[in-house]
Amino acid sequence: MSDPQGPGIPPGYGHPAPPPPPGAPGPSYPAAPGWGPGPGWSAPRPGVIPLAPLGLGDIFNGAFTTLGRHWRQLFGLALAAYAVAALAVVAVAGLAYLAVAGDIDRLVHWSHDRAPGVDEFLPPLIALVVVYLFGSLVLLIANAVVQAGCPAVLQDAVLGRPTTIGTVWRRVRRRLTSVLGAVLLTGLIVFVPVVLIIGTFTATLLITVITFHDGDATAAFAVLGLAVLALLVAGPLATWLWVKYSFAPAVAVFERSSALTAMSRSSRLVKGSWWRVFGISMLGYLAASVAAYLLQLPFSLAGGLFNQAPQQGADAPEVVAFVVIALVFGLGGQLLGQLLTSAFPQLVISLLYVDQRIRRENLAPTLMAAAAPAAPPAPQPPAPTGT
Repeated sequence: MSDPQGPGIPPGYGHPAPPPPPGAPGPSYPAAPGWGPGPGWSAPRPGVIPLAPLGLGDIFNGAFTTLGRHWRQLFGLALAAYAVAALAVVAVAGLAYLAVAGDIDRLVHWSHDRAPGVDEFLPPLIALVVVYLFGSLVLLIANAVVQAGCPAVLQDAVLGRPTTIGTVWRRVRRRLTSVLGAVLLTGLIVFVPVVLIIGTFTATLLITVITFHDGDATAAFAVLGLAVLALLVAGPLATWLWVKYSFAPAVAVFERSSALTAMSRSSRLVKGSWWRVFGISMLGYLAASVAAYLLQLPFSLAGGLFNQAPQQGADAPEVVAFVVIALVFGLGGQLLGQLLTSAFPQLVISLLYVDQRIRRENLAPTLMAAAAPAAPPAPQPPAPTGT
């Protein structure tokens, strides 16, 4: 099956339109004579959003509609990504345990006559760090799959076209390297200043404790005040950088760009609309968190009931069965919440990207042309017959 974003889509949908010549009029939309659109006019809506500049309601309605129409593709892809990540982490953790099982056994059964030394502590510690780093990398890849899957689904959802999980996966697979690079580079750019500030804050906190111990309270308060000020600077800086590059995964998928090109393009699209992108993105994360909490609540209550069900004197198999059922409910609720909190905000951010291109690059007519059904071929005149 061919990718629907193939030759049938005008190039402006997948790639940035060329800049208009100097003095050219800005984007235009159908309007009735006079001051603006007449009361009966509405923007065409072939898919989940109207093909015009989007308001907050249009963006959220489009994200919820996409979830409703394409939940199999979105949740199926996310579930597969997180399941593979979990299995990989469990496998590596099992191998790590087998490698240091003897050291762990010596730590557990160490004698009071001789405390364990560095030789006993070091192998399990190294194994734990390796598992943690591997788990972080695998989770990053799983998140990149979800962040690539949302714009991959929206390519068809915006145009009102059906899609399949196979089509979405092919798009994700082709663009996963670029999306992963953009996510990794953005994370480094955002979190390196924060890590440096936190390190500075920790160091100054230690200096403050030492200074207090020496009796110099004035110097201690001064050092602590500088550390708090640095921390207050790091938070807004990290937030500004995150919003600046938040469109990068969508750009990498929609425009088939490399990681660095996607980040540069995201910066240009966000410029001048930072507060709007920030506010709507935060509302998307907040709405997803609230919905995930409400979704997890019945699972948590059911799990709690099963967890408290075993009575005193119950057989061991019954206790194990109730505990397993409680864990299944708890993990099921957590998984559904994770799927929602990972997919919905990315749909909101991807729709914000489409909105910025509609506003700045007049993308709406291109989308209208792409969504229009293909005209049937004109009938050919009958071939002349010989005499």
